[in-house]
Amino acid sequence: MIYNFDEIIDRRGTDSVKWNQLDYVDLIPLWVADMDFSVSRQVIEALTERVQHGVYGYAKVPDAFYEAVSDWSKRKHGFPLQREWILPVLGVVPALSAIVAALTETGDKVLIQEPVYHCFFSSIERNGCEVVSNDLRYLDGQYTIDFEDFEVKASDPKVKLFILCSPHNPAGRVWTKGELERLGEICLKHDVLVVSDEIHCDLVFEGNQHIPFGTINSDFLANTITCIAPSKTFNLAGLQVATVIVADPLLNKKVQHAFLVNEIASISPFAITGLIAAYQHGEDWLQQALVYIHHNYRYLKNFVAEHLPALKVVPLEGTYLVWIDCSALKIPSRKLGQMLLEDAHLQVNVGAMYGKGSDFFIRLNIACARPILLEGLNRLKRVLLNLAGE
Repeated sequence: MIYNFDEIIDRRGTDSVKWNQLDYVDLIPLWVADMDFSVSRQVIEALTERVQHGVYGYAKVPDAFYEAVSDWSKRKHGFPLQREWILPVLGVVPALSAIVAALTETGDKVLIQEPVYHCFFSSIERNGCEVVSNDLRYLDGQYTIDFEDFEVKASDPKVKLFILCSPHNPAGRVWTKGELERLGEICLKHDVLVVSDEIHCDLVFEGNQHIPFGTINSDFLANTITCIAPSKTFNLAGLQVATVIVADPLLNKKVQHAFLVNEIASISPFAITGLIAAYQHGEDWLQQALVYIHHNYRYLKNFVAEHLPALKVVPLEGTYLVWIDCSALKIPSRKLGQMLLEDAHLQVNVGAMYGKGSDFFIRLNIACARPILLEGLNRLKRVLLNLAGE
C-alpha cells in the first residue's frame, strides 16, 4: 500500500498537545515529538475492531504482545529477547523515573550527556539525585563524546547510573559501535549501570545503523536496562505503551517491583492492540515514512542554505528532530522562540530546555506534511529577515 504523507490532517479540536495548546488559529507547531501522519491502515483496522467489541475492561498482556516485541527486535536490530526480559509499561519517561527511584538513594548522582532530552533532568532531580553531565563536544557542526571526561565523571563512586540517549535527542547522532563500546567498558570498570533510552531506534537514516547497547556483548547486556516503544516509530504516543528490557534476573525483579510500586505496569487494551498491529504489520508504512522524513530533512537543509545561511543545520543521522545552530544571531533561544511564536505563530523547541551548550539552538520536528514544513520555514525566514532589517 502506498501512503500519502503529503496529506494534511487537521488535528485542531482533537485535544492535541501539539496543535491545541495555544489560541492561534493559524499556528504552525514544529515542536512536540509526535508525527502529523496518519498511522498505518493495519493499526487503524486493529484498533477499530477492538473498539467495536464494546467492552474496555482491564487487560492482561497476551503472548502475542511479547512475541511482537521480540520478533521486531530480532528482525530489525539483531536483538533476540527472552520473554521474561520484556516488561510492559505506560511509557519510557515514567519508566525512567521509576528506575532512578528504585536503583538510587537520595544524594546519588546520575550521569547524562548534555544537551539531551529534557525529561532526563526531571526524572533524576525529582528522585533526589544530582545530575552530572559528560557534555557532548560540538565542533564544526558535529557532536562527539569526550571519553576522558566521561571516565572522570563515571569514576565518582556517587555515580550509580548512566542514562544513554541512543539515538540522541536533540543532537540527531546515531552512535557507532566503537563509541558505545568505549562507554560500556568505562561503565563496567566503574560499576555504573547503563539505562539506554532507545525510543528512536527505528528512526535511522541510510548510512547509519542503530546498535542496541545490550547486543554488544553479554557483560553489557547484564549491565543494561533498555527502554523502547512503538510510540515514535509508528506515531502511537497517545496509546501510552512502551517496553523495558532487563536481562539480568535480579535487576529484572527490582525493576518489575519499581513499576508495580509506581503503578505504571498496567497498560490498556488499546495499547496492546496498537503495539501488536504496528510491530507485526507496520514495516512498510515505516519505510515509506522514513523516506518522506528524509526528503523533508533535505528540503530543510537546502532551504536554510539558500535563504538563512547564518543558521547551521546539524547533520541528522536519526530521529525526526532537526537541531539548528542559531548562534550567529546572538539571540538566546528562549527569546528567539518567543519571537517566532508571537510574530509568526511558529512554535519550536528552544535549545535552553536541553541543558548546557544549547542556548543558541532550536529544535524542529519535521515529521509533518511538506506544505506545513514549508510554511513553517517561510515564517522562520520572515522573522529572521525582519531582524536583519531586510
